[in-house]
Amino acid sequence: MANIDEKQANFNTTNFLFFLYKWRKPLIIIALIAAVVSGGLSFLITPKYKSAVVLFPTSSNAISKALLADNFGGKADIMEFGEEAQTEQLLQILNSNEIRSRVIKKFDLMHHYDIDPESRYKMTKMYDEYSNNITYKRTEFMAVEITVLDKEPQMAADIANYISDQLDSVKNKMQKERAFKAFKIVETEYKKLVTDIRTMEDSLTVLRKLGINDYETQSEAYNTQLALELSKNNKPAIQAIEEKLKLLGEYGSAYVSLRDELELEKKQLSVIKAKYDEAKVDAQEELPAKFVVDKAYKAERKSYPVRWIIVVVSVLSAFLLSILTLIIIENFSKKKFMTLNKQNMKESS
Repeated sequence: MANIDEKQANFNTTNFLFFLYKWRKPLIIIALIAAVVSGGLSFLITPKYKSAVVLFPTSSNAISKALLADNFGGKADIMEFGEEAQTEQLLQILNSNEIRSRVIKKFDLMHHYDIDPESRYKMTKMYDEYSNNITYKRTEFMAVEITVLDKEPQMAADIANYISDQLDSVKNKMQKERAFKAFKIVETEYKKLVTDIRTMEDSLTVLRKLGINDYETQSEAYNTQLALELSKNNKPAIQAIEEKLKLLGEYGSAYVSLRDELELEKKQLSVIKAKYDEAKVDAQEELPAKFVVDKAYKAERKSYPVRWIIVVVSVLSAFLLSILTLIIIENFSKKKFMTLNKQNMKESS
């Protein structure tokens, strides 16, 4: 059985080689025509130059957590590269309408790509051109590559570097909208607490002017002195001490309550002040969201189209299509010939 299959395969191969030899001239002519036509058409395609920026995301987002907070996992390392999550975030920002709109406006791409501004589908055409010429991808090392193709080499480099620069701007803008609102919330609480503490301190100042400086110590001292004066039957001193004790009794509880509450509020103020400082830094300061590995530069050679690839693909396609067409034609001719033979045999019999 194996020998039969092998002979059949050899027979089919021999037939195919014979078929190619039989039709060699048409196939060669078709391949040459395809090469000439595809080569000529490739010169009609506008050449494009490629520039690329390679960058890594940073690992830290909040500046305060990286630089100020002592209780945030021992502080984040602002020099550390980001991981997959940060890379995906950068890719999402790069694909945002904000970045795209800025690039289109900055470089007047509507005019640069020769898109009719009066066209009904001008933005659809604009976005198609943009996505065809400007691409973003994640590399195998978790970096982000910004690639720009353009008919002008300097334009390609400028667009790639501009997008890299705008990445920080857009990300910081997004984060600052949230950071500013958070800062305002903390600022309101901080100022309210400062005002409350100042009010309590003013109230304590009034009580101190009345002679209440330390309720527990004064109360103990006055009672001790009262007992001593009572033993001496010193009525003027007894009356004076009783007046002071009366004053302590009248305002002492308020003094103790204010003093204890003030101590708690000052502890709370210390916590709020730390959060206030962190929120202020996040709302007002900026750090780059990326490490740039390679900036884009003006390309010296075009990257598109690769003419030899166009020619090779065209020739192979034409060659295979010709073989398929010739096989169909030959099989059809054989079938027609066999049908005619059968009819002739029937007529002769």
